[in-house]
Amino acid sequence: MTDGTGKQSPLGIVARGCVMGAADIVPGVSGGTMALITGIYGRLLHALGRIPEAAVILVRQRSIPEAFRRVDGAFLLLLLTGILISVISLAHGIGYLLEHHERLVRGFFFGLVVGAIIHVGRQVPHWRAPAFAGFAAGALVAWGITQLTPATLTLTPLIAFGAGFIAISAMILPGISGSFILLLLGLYEPVLTAIRGADLAILAIFAIGCALGLVAMARAVSATLDRYPSATLAVLAGIMLGSLANLWPWRVMPSGALVHDNLGPLHYAQVTGEPHQLLAVGGVLLAGIGLVMLLERFSGSDVTVPAE
Repeated sequence: MTDGTGKQSPLGIVARGCVMGAADIVPGVSGGTMALITGIYGRLLHALGRIPEAAVILVRQRSIPEAFRRVDGAFLLLLLTGILISVISLAHGIGYLLEHHERLVRGFFFGLVVGAIIHVGRQVPHWRAPAFAGFAAGALVAWGITQLTPATLTLTPLIAFGAGFIAISAMILPGISGSFILLLLGLYEPVLTAIRGADLAILAIFAIGCALGLVAMARAVSATLDRYPSATLAVLAGIMLGSLANLWPWRVMPSGALVHDNLGPLHYAQVTGEPHQLLAVGGVLLAGIGLVMLLERFSGSDVTVPAE
């Protein structure tokens, strides 16, 4: 795996951050998927994985510039800037679209993820037994996660730490969003309540869990990409395939249920009395795939696999 350092212009990194931020607003969409599509996944993993080294430099040498350089701080700062710009500027607009045109929004992101699966699949030089097994395992695990019934947990300090660790780890994996993990844990609203109520003790513990989870998952994925590149990429593609169940455009929430039911377009129209918009959804889905192909052409990939 390469770290991709120096391949992107500052403006390009900010733009990629904007794409990641827009994806994070939509429930079920992972910023990690967008990082893969836009060609910064390897560099992001590399930067996050070196945070402990930067911390050691900061403590021992007391050199902020050296620590900043070691962690590729300029890249992370530009990326975070783009994410924040997108979240702040697009949250209301995407929220409106999800409320009034949910099927079209989900169809578009469904297409993006399909395109991402194709994009990652092309990077696996030889689809042999380990790659196929990894692809199937990733798909089954991700699909199984989307079918889980949300738990009901109390936001204690220990739970807050674990939730932060697990949810932020999901950000690194394409196809699984941190907000969806919090929903499954039954902690999405409690965390929002803690934020609104400025519960600094709980939020600090949650943030520590997030920081440790982010570094741990980045280092784990980097290590497996370096040691088992083909199988790891296949697993990532499988995770994205399994996560598509969470982006299906035609879904309903049965009365008293905690999870959505995915329906066929015609069945959806019969059950809800709303138009299925099959052609429109199909159009935006293809547009999503096409956008990934366009991004692939101009962004390339910083996750490379040696020929086998």
